[in-house]
Amino acid sequence: MPLRLPRSLRIALVVGIVLLAAGAGLFAYRYITRPVTLTVAAGSIDGEAAALMSTIASRLASTNSHIRLKVVDTQTIFAASKAFSEGRVDLAIIRADTGDLSAARTVVLVTHGVLMIIVPPGSSIEDVDDLKGKTVGVVGGEANHHVVEVLTQEYDLAGAKVQFKDLALTDIQRALQSKQIDALLVVVPVAAKYLEVVRAFFDKNAKRKPKLIPIESAGAIANVSKSYESYDLPKGTLRGSPPIPDDDMTTLRVPVYLVANKKLDDDVVTELTKVIMDTRRELLGAHPLLAQISAPSTDKDAFIPIHPGAAAFYDGDQKTFFDRYGDQIFYGSMLLGSLTSLLAGAWKFMGRGTDMEAESPLNLLYALADRIHKAQDVSDLTTVEEEIDNILKAELAKFARGDADAGEAAALGLAAHRLEHLINNRRSTLQAHHAAAPAA
Repeated sequence: MPLRLPRSLRIALVVGIVLLAAGAGLFAYRYITRPVTLTVAAGSIDGEAAALMSTIASRLASTNSHIRLKVVDTQTIFAASKAFSEGRVDLAIIRADTGDLSAARTVVLVTHGVLMIIVPPGSSIEDVDDLKGKTVGVVGGEANHHVVEVLTQEYDLAGAKVQFKDLALTDIQRALQSKQIDALLVVVPVAAKYLEVVRAFFDKNAKRKPKLIPIESAGAIANVSKSYESYDLPKGTLRGSPPIPDDDMTTLRVPVYLVANKKLDDDVVTELTKVIMDTRRELLGAHPLLAQISAPSTDKDAFIPIHPGAAAFYDGDQKTFFDRYGDQIFYGSMLLGSLTSLLAGAWKFMGRGTDMEAESPLNLLYALADRIHKAQDVSDLTTVEEEIDNILKAELAKFARGDADAGEAAALGLAAHRLEHLINNRRSTLQAHHAAAPAA
């Protein structure tokens, strides 16, 4: 005989299993819905890049986004690019001409850095060829070394004995005043904040103005080095009156991107892109540089390919709720059905269904068969017939209320018919027995 646990122990066991399953489900839900934290490297000599990403990180947190950003201030854009290429961060603000970009996929175009070679007032330098034997101060250090390399190759500046010297922001004015440098190379966005910083390097006397040196071979450089673009700097960009430059001037510019590792989930990048573009519109007053944020190139031959998640946002191909969670809903419904079956089994295991099964009308009718066989008097059979009638009346009432199905009623009818047959046989047997007794 199979071992039956005490009812109280069975109930405790089922309750324990239910609580364990509920705890596991809660843990799974919390695990699935937990925020995704991404690390982003951002650096610039003025701190604007890190401040910009901190603003976006705050926006993500305040809107209860599924994404959180941890901003790593690397101080320089070169250091940010290095952190990304070494795999230490998920995202980074980088220039297209720095670092290993094999794992990079663009999310947004942050701005463009425009190359300006500036000579101080009174200088006789008019073009790149006039830099022969001169010293050029380079603002930004390692970040602009690649620019120096492409200019050196294009114009053979090494053969012209042109020297380049890295300068910190605090050393620029002193280097100009002491004539340690003959020209200044900077790469900055064409935005009021940065242009004001460049203007401050020189005397503001209107009669003595610095000059900008054009890069006439910008188109040829851009054809060879795809990280650069030829660009016409508008007249009066550096100063309006008198205008500097005095006409549109050809130079180079380099895109500045927020890039994501190509392995990042598409849906995560789509949501991040949406938040950034929404933030751009809402926080222009606090960060004017946000006005320059735009969609990167979606061309297949772009120098840095766009991330599929970002492309989905720009193309309007964002996944709907059912696209994202259709599989979970499907498998969840299957799981719910399985849980329902398990609960029904648990209910029966606890004994709730045992009593009902024992008291079912069919079982009650079957139990009467033994009493019919053992009946010693016709009155015993009459009692059994009354019990059959009571059972059938109760079940007919349930059938009328819709509490029983037709199949069950048919089974009861067959059982009752069988019992009536047994009663008739037993009654005949008893009558024959009683009739034979007096004759004996």
